[in-house]
Amino acid sequence: MAVSRRLFVTAAAALVASRGTSLALAATAPGSVPFAEEPNFRIPVSPDDSADVLVRKASQVRPTARQIAWQRLERTAFLHFGVNTFTGLEWGTGDEDPDVFQPTGLDTDQWARALRDGGFKLAILTVKHHDGFVLYPSRYTNHSVVSSSWRGGQGDVLRSFADSMRRYGLKVGVYISPADENQYLHGVYANGSARTEHTIPTPVENDDRPDGPRFTLPATDYGAHMLNQLYEVLTEYGPVDEVWFDGAQGHIPPDKVEKYDWDSWYTLVRTLTPDATIAVSGPDVRWVGNEGGLARENEWSVVPVTEKDYGKTDFALSYDAADMGGRDALVAARSVADYVQWWPAECDVSIRDGWFYHADQQPKSVDRLTEIYFGSVGRNAVLLLNVPPDTDGLLAASDVTRLREFRERVDRELPADLTAGASVTRTPGVVTVDLGTEREADRVRLAEDIRYGQQVESFVVEAFVRGGWTRVAGAGTVGASRILLLAAPVRARRWRVRVRQARSAVRIAEFGLYRSQV
Repeated sequence: MAVSRRLFVTAAAALVASRGTSLALAATAPGSVPFAEEPNFRIPVSPDDSADVLVRKASQVRPTARQIAWQRLERTAFLHFGVNTFTGLEWGTGDEDPDVFQPTGLDTDQWARALRDGGFKLAILTVKHHDGFVLYPSRYTNHSVVSSSWRGGQGDVLRSFADSMRRYGLKVGVYISPADENQYLHGVYANGSARTEHTIPTPVENDDRPDGPRFTLPATDYGAHMLNQLYEVLTEYGPVDEVWFDGAQGHIPPDKVEKYDWDSWYTLVRTLTPDATIAVSGPDVRWVGNEGGLARENEWSVVPVTEKDYGKTDFALSYDAADMGGRDALVAARSVADYVQWWPAECDVSIRDGWFYHADQQPKSVDRLTEIYFGSVGRNAVLLLNVPPDTDGLLAASDVTRLREFRERVDRELPADLTAGASVTRTPGVVTVDLGTEREADRVRLAEDIRYGQQVESFVVEAFVRGGWTRVAGAGTVGASRILLLAAPVRARRWRVRVRQARSAVRIAEFGLYRSQV
């Protein structure tokens, strides 16, 4: 099994940190639990575990409260915005003139209204992309809005974004790219420095910040730079609900890899904003494995994982494996896996072809977005839809319209639940609803009570038609959300879901029936 240095934060340590006292967080012995207050969200596995033991362990894994809250969001948004918006690149070089950044019509309230009206619950801003340009006035780099003449060097996109999202009822997420080609050009990123203890926040001249928590954490030179930026973002912009990392390295020579200080980064996030999910290179949420917005037909939230590179939660199987958590997958991964873990899938996709705004691109059709919705939210995942602001600092009118049309389409696909007020009968493995009168349905929505894990491996939906139970749909997994589209409307008074195979006792939390109005 992989061995790494793992950090954990106790409640007492977090309290000390909150009082502004220096907090030394030292590495624990290999094999220790990295998040001791959450012992059931990951369970150790061994190459000697039998298939039955692996399945039993997987059945015992439980999500954390933050993971449950995250899965309930269903629709989240990404906002790729930065110097690439003005250069036309998708991946910047790090040597851009900051003055190219000129969003003279910036209106983050417009972003928030459009996302709210599109049915989104959380938005993630690219605070820093791989080029290293930062959308707030950081104390640790001049490659930021302070070096642009926009708003006289006084602009702060992150401040405006966070305020607007909260004003319109959306949660706030931040993406801070681990890769930083500007810091590479300055000799900080991938410079081969050893991990040493660093004081975070690192003191700077004329620092006007009030006293706050201080940390001593192991990091490379660049790892400390990231810690300082994380500290700024997580202490000066209000509550943050999601911190999004990827694992990109940048356009640097292959022998100049920066090994990221994941353990220290995770520790800082966990201490400063304990309710925030850490995705996608993080312990709370994983990448689904493609950028098309589609989950697997049977998507498991409990999957085998390894720990690499100073505590990074990573895939035990290939990130694009067809089966990520089924019985065969658990067996296939047992020789390399450290844990089975609650690690649900996030499906990222852009409303346009590119991640950053390009004037010659148009948004995806409503039909395509609806297919993506059913292929993500309908398959036990959360949709992360990128909507890039343009060079004026606005969401394009066509994108705003498409977001509203998308929400209206989903509302028509899943109008009022026909089971509201119905009589419900539960027996082991079966939930039956009696609508009181025959009703026509062509959409079925199911959910397990994931507080008790993910257990369903196979199920069928049946309707009582012409004196007998008739199969109308079926699939494998359920998880937090499963939506089935029937080939044709079925008219019946009594309906049931029958579990055919499960890992442990099943608790169905939702059995909804709908008649599409499309």
